[in-house]
Amino acid sequence: MLNESIKMALDGMISNKLRTFLTLLGIIIGVGAVIAMVSLGFGVKENIKQNISRLGSNLLVITSGGRTATGARLAAGEGAKLTYDDAQAIVRQVDGIAAMSASVTQSYQLVAGNQNWTSRVEGTTPSNFTIQTLEIEDGRILNEKDLSSRGRVAVIGKTVADSLFPDGDPVGKVMRINKAPFQVIGVLKSKGQSGVGQDQDDVVYIPLTTAQNRMMGITHVQRITLQAEDENTINDVQAETEQVLRSRHKIKENDYDDFTVRNMAAIMDTMMETANSITLLLGCIAAISLLVGGIGIMNIMLVSVTERTREIGIRKALGATYNNILLQFLIEAMVIGIVGGTLGVVLGVGASFAISHFAGWNTVISMWAIIIAVVFSVGIGLFFGIYPARKAALLDPIDALRYE
Repeated sequence: MLNESIKMALDGMISNKLRTFLTLLGIIIGVGAVIAMVSLGFGVKENIKQNISRLGSNLLVITSGGRTATGARLAAGEGAKLTYDDAQAIVRQVDGIAAMSASVTQSYQLVAGNQNWTSRVEGTTPSNFTIQTLEIEDGRILNEKDLSSRGRVAVIGKTVADSLFPDGDPVGKVMRINKAPFQVIGVLKSKGQSGVGQDQDDVVYIPLTTAQNRMMGITHVQRITLQAEDENTINDVQAETEQVLRSRHKIKENDYDDFTVRNMAAIMDTMMETANSITLLLGCIAAISLLVGGIGIMNIMLVSVTERTREIGIRKALGATYNNILLQFLIEAMVIGIVGGTLGVVLGVGASFAISHFAGWNTVISMWAIIIAVVFSVGIGLFFGIYPARKAALLDPIDALRYE
């Protein structure tokens, strides 16, 4: 009986091709839209993961200036400033720190031969290259000797290398930073753009002590970066770090911090929650078209019941029961859902690839999204097929045979 009902459903769909196509169209578009939108949402999440992972989710970034209870940031010069001694004290007193770096940053004019370029110059410590996963392409990175001697040496990004040394091989050559000569000791591998569109290769790294004493004339640092040994202990490291800094800066119990600690793991969690909300919103919006497709199934099946009234009467006269008629029409609705869902998957996957290729947006196709969309399309077909199926099953056989 089941096989016969499926065969009759397929025969009915094939014999009425235009009607079948119009019925399937809503389901196809609905499933395709759900898969494409969810893939786009997952792509956003993947981008967030990649951008945060470049920095490291087990990082703490400490900057000068705290916030009041209202969230307003204190003035830049208010309170004590961070120093390299603060950073070293944190490493000595706080357990669970794998690496620490301190840095200052300012834009300068760069000159090499007849070439010039304006770039971000960052005075930093050797451990910064490990923390930021900066890889060397040619030459070497900064070392402790460069730091202690206040050496005039520089490691440059790929963009700076291409701009100042178009002939290639900048290692060993001299460039001027704000008219001061620096020897290029290394070129970094390209990292491309960051998540906010910043060119990560347009940078020059020099020793922190050189930047402080020979370039900027300062004794403080703008940023301290801590890398925790484990993501699970980063909250403990943050709490202990804040205690150490409050003690060193002599901050009273009820006073506000004169520094800000940003937890990259917490930032990542917040951004992932936002991405999940966006994905859910996109999926719900796309699911509306699937709901409209289900209403289309009900309308077309009601037309089908009207057209097949005499057929139903003959079947009932030959002994077909209420359940037989109900099952036949429910199977037809289910077959429409399966076929429409399958074609919708093809459309959704194709649309995801098209969005990635033409728009340049990252999309991630989820197998779970495909399975849920297909199951939902079958459920929609059955749900909206119940009313037409019941209407057909409740037809009086005598009235059905008399129907013109």
